[in-house]
Amino acid sequence: MTSTSVAPTGGRARRGKSKLGWNLLGLLVFLVAGFPLYWMLNTAFKPAKDAIDPDPSLFPTGFTLDNFRRALDIADFWGPVGRSLIVSLAVVVIGMVVGVLAALAISRFAFRGRKVVIVGILAVQMIPLVAMIIPIFLLLNDLEQYDKLTGLIITYLTFILPFTVWTLRGFIVNIPRELEEAAMVDGCSRTGAFVRVVFPLLAPGMVATSVYGFIQAWNEYIYALMLLSQKNQTATVWLGNFTTKHGTEYAPMMAGATMMAVPIVVLFLLVQRKMAAGLTAGAVKG
Repeated sequence: MTSTSVAPTGGRARRGKSKLGWNLLGLLVFLVAGFPLYWMLNTAFKPAKDAIDPDPSLFPTGFTLDNFRRALDIADFWGPVGRSLIVSLAVVVIGMVVGVLAALAISRFAFRGRKVVIVGILAVQMIPLVAMIIPIFLLLNDLEQYDKLTGLIITYLTFILPFTVWTLRGFIVNIPRELEEAAMVDGCSRTGAFVRVVFPLLAPGMVATSVYGFIQAWNEYIYALMLLSQKNQTATVWLGNFTTKHGTEYAPMMAGATMMAVPIVVLFLLVQRKMAAGLTAGAVKG
């Protein structure tokens, strides 16, 4: 009787210790990942002189909005932000339209060269972005797209589209063909079956992929620096205005980075439920 009562107690204790260990590990990961964000906010709201203190304080030592005023005064802010929004939204819209059609073709239709296309998509993702700067520069220059937002949009599509197609293909493959066939038996065309059956199930995956594409286009720096002049610079390049020959204004720079992060945070808050559904969309059963 004693032995049977002790075993469950010991099992619960082990499970409790295991759960505590995983919780501590999760907390550690959260602290490591969240500390740069905390330090950015801390620096953005502290007095500028405290930002360059050789012995910085881990906790806020003051509160001021002067850094945000300085960030808005040092250079045009809304122009670069507006251009970044235009580029990012255009990349997402074009990438979704082309990506969905390409993913549907690869996952649902058998055609000659299908495997070559799939391997090509994977190969493109493995090429370092830095290695393509010179070829892309020469190509855009020949097409008269250098120092134009359309040229930057085309460039971003070259490395966002492969990921979009490959990711959406995974979502479409997990949607049973029988659902489309049943809709077609009921009188829908192939297009109608896709719009009425596949598209609603694919929507969470499209949201998750769109957010990734938006963040990639919004945060990209190297190509925006190399392919655009200062008058057409995007928000990430705009942050370079805080570094001059006299030094770097760290507090206003962090204030500018904080303002740049607002659109991403707002976008995430708007679509967080769809993103969670998209990340678990692979659990669809036939």
